[in-house]
Amino acid sequence: MERTVAVVTDSTAYLSEDVRRDLGIHMVPLNVVFGNESFQEETDLTTEEFYDKILEIEDLPTTSQPAIGQFVALFEQLVKDGIKQVIAIHLSSKISGTFQSALAAGEMVDGIELIGFDSEISCAPQGYFVLAAAKMANEGMSAEEIYSELRALQETSRAYFMVDDLNHLHRGGRLSAAQLIVGNLLKIKPILHFEEGQIVPFEKVRTEKKALARIKQLLEEDVNKGEPLSVTVIHANRPDGAEDLAKSIRDSFSNVTVSISYFGPVIGTHLGAGSLGVSWNKQL
Repeated sequence: MERTVAVVTDSTAYLSEDVRRDLGIHMVPLNVVFGNESFQEETDLTTEEFYDKILEIEDLPTTSQPAIGQFVALFEQLVKDGIKQVIAIHLSSKISGTFQSALAAGEMVDGIELIGFDSEISCAPQGYFVLAAAKMANEGMSAEEIYSELRALQETSRAYFMVDDLNHLHRGGRLSAAQLIVGNLLKIKPILHFEEGQIVPFEKVRTEKKALARIKQLLEEDVNKGEPLSVTVIHANRPDGAEDLAKSIRDSFSNVTVSISYFGPVIGTHLGAGSLGVSWNKQL
């Protein structure tokens, strides 16, 4: 069966090159800017290189969305390859213009219908939508059918993050100077989540141990509903902490599968090294 639907995402889904190749997923990278140097994450800057690099510099890097021309070039190539529809799945439109750029590029290319899905999130949960879409596309479903299924899956998606260093949130405008000082003094570990596509505080918890216990409690509430869940532990250059948390979740709940992912350069710029997160969806 000739495949006529392509799945396109961006680098913040943090799916490996092998996975993308095996499932026919197309990726457009976002950029991390160190001074005058710009790097495409997952392409010419690995996550390991990024976390090594931020230890060597004084000023934190910035990030930028892909140039619209990158989307146009990809979509034109897909037309040549016989693709009729594209389902484009990107990080939240409230934190990046990537989604809007993909939609605009779709209008500029003849011969292809683009349907955009705003994940309203990023990282592993975004990747989960992409993997689901690729599976459906490979089964011959249309972009409209895939979009409808993704919207239903989105209703079951949860994600909570705990940042290790409040300075990154302050620099990003999510904490005032006074909140930063008080938070550091009290060792507050804010739990964050996505609400209507934006990263916002969920609760402020004293100590990391209590923050992680609270996230596990939130997971347990959904586990107790009875449906098997796919759980992903996400870390920012903290593999040991992620392994410990994943083991704790496996030991606590029987009807979940647990995997480990990471906060790559673009998201790591805003959350900071040491951050941990847990996301979950119903199992496909």
